[in-house]
Amino acid sequence: MKKFYRRLLIVSLVLVYLVILAGAVVRMTGSGMGCPDWPKCFGYYIPPTEESVLIWQPGRTFEKGQMIMHDDALWSAKSDFTSGDNLDLNNFEKYTKHDYAIFNPSHTWTEYINRLAGALAGLAVFLTAILSFFYWKESKRTVVLSWLLVFMMGFQAWLGAKVVYSVLVPYKISIHMLMALLIVAFQIYLLTLHRKVNDFNQISTQVKFVSLLALLLLLVQVLLGVSVRQAVDEQVRLSGYDDKSLWASALQNIGFYTHRSFSFLILIINGWLFLHFRKLGAIPRSLYGVLSLIFLEIFLGILIAYFDFPFLTQPLHLVIASILFGFQSSLWLQSIQPKMGFYSQK
Repeated sequence: MKKFYRRLLIVSLVLVYLVILAGAVVRMTGSGMGCPDWPKCFGYYIPPTEESVLIWQPGRTFEKGQMIMHDDALWSAKSDFTSGDNLDLNNFEKYTKHDYAIFNPSHTWTEYINRLAGALAGLAVFLTAILSFFYWKESKRTVVLSWLLVFMMGFQAWLGAKVVYSVLVPYKISIHMLMALLIVAFQIYLLTLHRKVNDFNQISTQVKFVSLLALLLLLVQVLLGVSVRQAVDEQVRLSGYDDKSLWASALQNIGFYTHRSFSFLILIINGWLFLHFRKLGAIPRSLYGVLSLIFLEIFLGILIAYFDFPFLTQPLHLVIASILFGFQSSLWLQSIQPKMGFYSQK
């Protein structure tokens, strides 16, 4: 069963990235409140496709928790019952987590697919943790970290609920995203622990330091990007989703300019690492990934800032940043422990 552990770990990492992509699409399309409750959607395991389902009707069977919209509010069925000829609100209780009561089918299903992706990723992480027990004698770290990831996924789901209940407060969305990156970091560590060892043996202290510096600067870059995104979200709230030309006004601040400049600094530092690893005669594949994604991120940033947010550039920018974070984390781990990993020895 050991041979399946690493494969399932890779699958779970890919699924987490898909969740990040789905979350970025949700944020780009303004679909975050497409499901106003959690973990169900309007009280249903499979959400409605038509607003008529959420309008009270006589002679209709309701299950506990299923919602209707009435007087610009959500009402949840107190128990299973069949409605009579007239609406009796005694059968319902007003939903008090928030006062958002709008149904948009495209938003609902966009958010619902995001939640399904999250559930699938959580299942993959859980199955990976079960398989980790086969490594108990060889690497207790594998078991402990695998199960820590399970709890982290549960905490991430709880954060998702808090985001919904807050009606998409920007800083809570940002915390939700940063938690996703932390999950990625732990998955990358486990993959590094179970990888084939490097071809090089001697890595200088200078290279190790610069690898760590590159990772820390990238983390700062992500945080700067989060602040820029919050400013854009606020502008979207004011101007709506239709006129993207107005969104660029949110980029005329020092946060954006710092974010833009940091991208070139990170490129220069990783370019330095490339030259030094080349002298060793073995360039890590993760470094190729880092450099490629930095160039792609710069290109997407130019499109976003100067061409009025072309379609899908925002979610791609976020997802690629998270993948870049994974590659940068892997590069640092390989630099500090080039022989870390026992997968190839089994």
